[in-house]
Amino acid sequence: MRQIPSTGETIPVIGLGTWQSFDLPPSSDLQPLKNVLSILSTAGAKLIDSSPMYGRSEEVIGALTEGDTENSFFYATKVWTRGKEEGITQMENSFTKMKRSVIDLMQVHNLVDWKTHFSTMRKWKEEGRIRYIGITHYMDYMHRELADIIQSEKIDFVQFNYSITNRHAEEFLLSTAADNGVATLINRPFGEGNLFNMVNGKTLPSWASEYGIESWSQFVLKYIISHPAVTCVIPATSNPDHCADNLKAGNEPLPDEAVRKKMVSYIKSL
Repeated sequence: MRQIPSTGETIPVIGLGTWQSFDLPPSSDLQPLKNVLSILSTAGAKLIDSSPMYGRSEEVIGALTEGDTENSFFYATKVWTRGKEEGITQMENSFTKMKRSVIDLMQVHNLVDWKTHFSTMRKWKEEGRIRYIGITHYMDYMHRELADIIQSEKIDFVQFNYSITNRHAEEFLLSTAADNGVATLINRPFGEGNLFNMVNGKTLPSWASEYGIESWSQFVLKYIISHPAVTCVIPATSNPDHCADNLKAGNEPLPDEAVRKKMVSYIKSL
């Protein structure tokens, strides 16, 4: 569990992304995804991240969680359009699709027209329609702009890319978030799957078992969440077994700084 600095509320360090994995046509069998959410809930994990950009993902989440009046999950989505009225319409649609009266976290996707949307989001936060506001991006070259906004605006969350093979966020973005009391969501933890191509057929180091690491996904996720400025990482999956495997990375113990360097060295040696 990690704290959301702006309130002190705690959330589990492993969440769930829905890019591509939840974007299914209406006639699809949703049972595997229902199993994913069941595994997530049973493990005590909560955060589900989506976006209007992700096709039918918001609708699928709504269909699978309809009736969740106790808010078993932490629902996060985004606004991804330009203009005040267009933003309002898109966000209202997200409430409808996800079947929520309150959305836990509303984020400006890839910083699209963020200044315009912030005025609406702050008003809705005051009214209790959304609980937290945030910004997102997925490319290194935007980390500086994310950091500048963190330092100039009062926000609750920032979401960005970070992995053991792409550690650009360690240069300044993670520390900037920590210094300014902003929670962090990590996307692209597996480099869109490229990391698995790198480790395919390779064995885990013998010392990995000392940290409860049983798979390469756990190796990668443990590295990410062992950074103290990381609040939650959101690997996307539609596979129940992969979800269960990912969640184990949230168990203690976590690597210390010396072991984190050792992990990077091992990855580089492959």
